[in-house]
Amino acid sequence: MVKMAANEEKQQGHRPGIYKQKNKGHKHGKHRTKGELERENKGRVSVTAFTKKQRKEHKRMDRRHKANQLRRNKKDIVLTEKRRLGTRDGPPHLVAVLSLHAGVDAAAVTKLLRGDAAGGVVHQERCVSGISDSFGLLLPRFKQRFTFISHSTADIHSLLDVAKIADSLVFVLDSAEGWDSYGEYCLSCLFAQGLPSHALVCQGVSDLPVKKRVDSRRALSKITEIRFPDARLFPLDSEQDATLLLRHLGSQRQRKLGFRSRRSHLLAQNVTFTPNCPAEGTGDGPTDLGTLCVSGYIRGRPLQVNRLVHISGHGDFQLSQIDGPPDPLPLILTPARPAKPVKEGDVDMLDGGEGEAPVRVLVKADLSCRESLQAEAEVDPMDGEQTWPTETELLEADEAIKNKRVMKVPKGTSDYQAAWILDEEEENNGDLDEESSEEDDDDDDMLDEAMDGEDEDNNSQEEEEEEGEEVCSTERTGADQRYDEDIDKAAEEEGLQRYREARANVMFPDEVDTPLDMPAKIRFQRYRGLKSFRSSPWDPMENLPANYSRIFQFQSFERTRRRILAEAEAEDEGAMVGWYVTLHIIDVPFSVMESVHSGRPLVLVSLLPHEQKMSVMHLLVRRHPSNTEPIKSKEELVFHCGFRRFRASPIFSQNASADKHKMERFLKPDAPTVVSVYAPITFPPTGVLLFKQKNDANSVLDLVATGSLLSCDPRRVTLKRIVLSGHPLKINQRSAVVRYMFFNRDDILWFKPVELRTKWGRRGHIKESLGTHGHMKCVFDNQLPSQDTVLMNLFKRVYPRWTYDPYVPMSLPWVKREVTVEMDDLDME
Repeated sequence: MVKMAANEEKQQGHRPGIYKQKNKGHKHGKHRTKGELERENKGRVSVTAFTKKQRKEHKRMDRRHKANQLRRNKKDIVLTEKRRLGTRDGPPHLVAVLSLHAGVDAAAVTKLLRGDAAGGVVHQERCVSGISDSFGLLLPRFKQRFTFISHSTADIHSLLDVAKIADSLVFVLDSAEGWDSYGEYCLSCLFAQGLPSHALVCQGVSDLPVKKRVDSRRALSKITEIRFPDARLFPLDSEQDATLLLRHLGSQRQRKLGFRSRRSHLLAQNVTFTPNCPAEGTGDGPTDLGTLCVSGYIRGRPLQVNRLVHISGHGDFQLSQIDGPPDPLPLILTPARPAKPVKEGDVDMLDGGEGEAPVRVLVKADLSCRESLQAEAEVDPMDGEQTWPTETELLEADEAIKNKRVMKVPKGTSDYQAAWILDEEEENNGDLDEESSEEDDDDDDMLDEAMDGEDEDNNSQEEEEEEGEEVCSTERTGADQRYDEDIDKAAEEEGLQRYREARANVMFPDEVDTPLDMPAKIRFQRYRGLKSFRSSPWDPMENLPANYSRIFQFQSFERTRRRILAEAEAEDEGAMVGWYVTLHIIDVPFSVMESVHSGRPLVLVSLLPHEQKMSVMHLLVRRHPSNTEPIKSKEELVFHCGFRRFRASPIFSQNASADKHKMERFLKPDAPTVVSVYAPITFPPTGVLLFKQKNDANSVLDLVATGSLLSCDPRRVTLKRIVLSGHPLKINQRSAVVRYMFFNRDDILWFKPVELRTKWGRRGHIKESLGTHGHMKCVFDNQLPSQDTVLMNLFKRVYPRWTYDPYVPMSLPWVKREVTVEMDDLDME
């Protein structure tokens, strides 16, 4: 019986056979039910609308024809660009020869290129004004023409100006080391600004034994692939090598730089200056201003006479007319190209010298359409809200007259003049208000003074200990004396103070000490508390400084930028690209000619609309790895922004997508930073370089940061934060007694609405004041640890200083190489 029960339990259920009746399914119109859809989707929700256009499927032959058309169009664009550049339809191919090592000579490269290697004809010696080692080269074999410049790299400003307009750069390297430390510095600046097409050249390879040539080139290629991973290295020791280099320069694809391809620019090849005549009846001699006539080839975009031109390093100016002199570098064996016709009535013929072709006046400026040089908005001091006094104000004025104090004033002083004379109490209060309302809040970091005091105490103790010891004085060696002569004690002390401030800011971010000699509500009266830095409102038009009445702003900067750049791309009037023209620039100071006579290149660029007006510009930069010294906010720096260079004192802030941005006291080395400064408007894309001029006479500009132009927005809110700290004296379950944050009862009541936080993440608020010495009872959301610190965040809006200066002094020549040689000689002696 037991076995039968077990068999019954193991017996499986009934299975239907092939003769089971099967009924037809319900015909629901091939529509799945709602439950079936949910089971299949498993919670996934389909999109309600297509975000992209549906692609129309083409046949195989149609797709192949379309790909061929796109490939053919791109090829035609590249070929047209190559044919235009350096031929009779475009300007000569501008090549700058730069040496990146102290042991190589760029003049030897230009001397070899000047030879008859490729059948070239040197048509014009010193074809660029101010640069002695420059020449024009005609190559009928390649149907191209070149302009070669060999400029010294000692002046970094001139080097960057040449690189901004050059079509190609030829870097001369050392066959063993490639480039030295200063060459690395120049490459960092050029890469940050935007590097055009380039070629690498080395000399001396043919002088090596045959077995060592391959190893030498392999070692040099290994060095250069760090900076130039895809560049080709050209040996230049013979005329055949020069021919290969010229062929490569004329046929390589040109790299476009956004800031110069959208603007018309020109390198001066001939410059003359005519002083302005003095006004009639004055009897004065010639003035410092005059008309500058600059001749050169138009590059980039067509040049309009009514637009402003910017001379790099000298400012913005207006044009009076554009002439069309004969081309000094005509391509041989090609017919002369007829000039593009201009508007009727704008072309006049001027007589040239004997044997010279006449000069044609292409176009003259229209005074009604010429852009203005106005850079700042007109400020009306009376443009304020004027209201009629109320009856209450009139009664208060009468009472003030009745209660008028009797003051001792000088004899002959009227009542109106006496009202402006203050007594001693009012003068002290006025000085206090001025100190508290300064825009530059450099005194906020009280920690530095405390640290200085501790250092002075330690130094005094060390001096007392040293007095008890016997010190043997020895005569200093001559090398030590020479070393100490080059040290600036003031600069050393300033650097030490800067390092201390930067270290204190890292250890205690934004923390300041509450002053003991004045109430905190007066010292920090311009600060306010925010419940949430992200979501709390801050009106961007509130309490704007007086400098904001001098600047311009856009309703939508991005929309204006797109419109102006699109119009610049579509322009086809004026002096066309490739024409050799003479620009008449009016009211130019004679200092421009002095710069040309000193050997510096003269670069002109046509400004887009609104680019001469002042506004608040924001630059997104990242600190350069070579810079190790702390850079403080509101410190004077040298800016290279596109074709402009200027000096200014910017402020630093975090790069965030919120409507408020926290100010940074120092330039951070590990994060991108936004630099805000008063500067002329410039439309991106544009590269940015920041330099700092050192006090050392034997040093060049220190490259601080590199980046690009972000936007132009005066409404961007930058908030400076200070943190007041207190220490818990007695801790209860949900409350604590805090001291050392304030030192009187009035300050506690003044800052009572501001929220508190701690370093361990607790949040709370002030409940009441205990006594009159600054102790206060605070309530928190949880019990405080014994090692916790209570903090209070206060904020105020900050603005950059108006220290814009368009005149940047020329950088000092690089003499570090000579100093190194002298030190080596001293060691050998």
